Amino acid sequence: MGCESSKLASCCWSGQNGPVHEAQNPDDEERAEVSDLPTFREFTVEQLRISTSGFAVENIVSEHGEKAPNVVYKGKLENQRRVAVKRFNRSAWPDSRQFLEEARSVGQLRNNRLANLLGCCCEGDERLLVAEFMPNETLAKHLFHWETQPMKWAMRLRVALYLAQALEYCTIKGRALYHDLNAYRILFDEEGDPRLSCFGLMKNSRDGKSYSTNLAFTPPEYLRTGRITPESVMYSFGTLLLDLLSGKHIPPSHALDLIKDRNLQMLTDSCLEGQFSSDDGTELVRIASRCLQYEPRERPNPKSLVAALFPLQKETEVPSHALMGISRDGGTMPLSPLGEACLRMDLTAIHEILEKLGYKDDEGAATELSFQMWTNQMQETLNSKKKGDAAFRHKDAKAAIEGYTLFIDVGTMVSPTVYARRSLSYLMNDMPQEALNDAVQAQVISPVWHVASYLQAASLFALGRENEAQIALKEGSVLEEKKNTNS
Repeated sequence: MGCESSKLASCCWSGQNGPVHEAQNPDDEERAEVSDLPTFREFTVEQLRISTSGFAVENIVSEHGEKAPNVVYKGKLENQRRVAVKRFNRSAWPDSRQFLEEARSVGQLRNNRLANLLGCCCEGDERLLVAEFMPNETLAKHLFHWETQPMKWAMRLRVALYLAQALEYCTIKGRALYHDLNAYRILFDEEGDPRLSCFGLMKNSRDGKSYSTNLAFTPPEYLRTGRITPESVMYSFGTLLLDLLSGKHIPPSHALDLIKDRNLQMLTDSCLEGQFSSDDGTELVRIASRCLQYEPRERPNPKSLVAALFPLQKETEVPSHALMGISRDGGTMPLSPLGEACLRMDLTAIHEILEKLGYKDDEGAATELSFQMWTNQMQETLNSKKKGDAAFRHKDAKAAIEGYTLFIDVGTMVSPTVYARRSLSYLMNDMPQEALNDAVQAQVISPVWHVASYLQAASLFALGRENEAQIALKEGSVLEEKKNTNS
């Protein structure tokens, strides 16, 4: 049970109806503004299709997978920036003007407590949002489904503060409404810092519900009126404080009964034993109780939440990734021979590796080829590929490009290896932009293929885009490591 649950039980309800403390907050509300992000822009469907490898199932990161009405994919833009792409149900936003207005409004926000909205797409009946990609999972994952270590008390308090700061910033900027605030909406960036997803600042559809979670967690006034208010967001914040305190998703009514009965042992996460004092636990319970008041006007606002949570912070000098146990040594991962060859731009070594690899990574390609050999057109297509392979083997880049281009242009069969080989042939022929295009296309076909990322790195090095090349190189290394681990 919680380390201080007996102490908590004796004092948790004292002063429950008092105001949330207005502790001095030394931080300026605007301090977290960020200026290094690109301005909001509109994308084409084709750009986002390429960035997500054709909206590949392997790139889905939303909790319900492809069965969800609105699916979120991880993707990579042409400049190697990682993004999250939310693809709405086709009937979600029939009015394109309304969708664009909403997206542009949210896209003006720029804050390091948010996973910021970078752009959108409104083309035909497609509606998509593009946001910063957060690589270290959701609060729900770290709180309810942790694998290596439970979340520490200091980190839980930091999540609460950062979330309150995010909501305060949004309120100041005129976006006080947040739809369906829950543990899946809080994401962790590369540094392990928690951020609030910008997707919740827009509804899932023009006329859609603001809450998709269990009705037991829905603000009482929303059940009465069907409308969300800033006070409704504070109620949801209270449910998140209960999540952080208990490590479980406890219905607010049940939690309030436990608090009234002074049964804090059932409310406090046993994994927190020895990590917090009774005063801190009491204060967090009191703040949560205020957020969960039945009458909306009795709930605190984001500014008072920030003021109340700020003095509770612990281990402020310890970075979030250390508190979370998130490894940050990915940049120093030793490179494989292929990675080293791409880093050195050693085209001869890359060629030897690709030649040795052959077509082993073309899933199902051999079956498809043998099955379709019946037609004359297919035989000609295969002959083009064979000519390309023969030229590639002898390092005749120009002839290899010609053979592979004939094979690709027919379009009957798709092979990531052919694109990879033509990419290297373009590099050998001093055509780096064409090489990059083919390496990207190889990854569209095979989203988790490390060779495609490595060849993108080599092409970017050749184009003089050093920083982007290093990102692609790291991604290739990570994908190769995952492949080796799985095999």
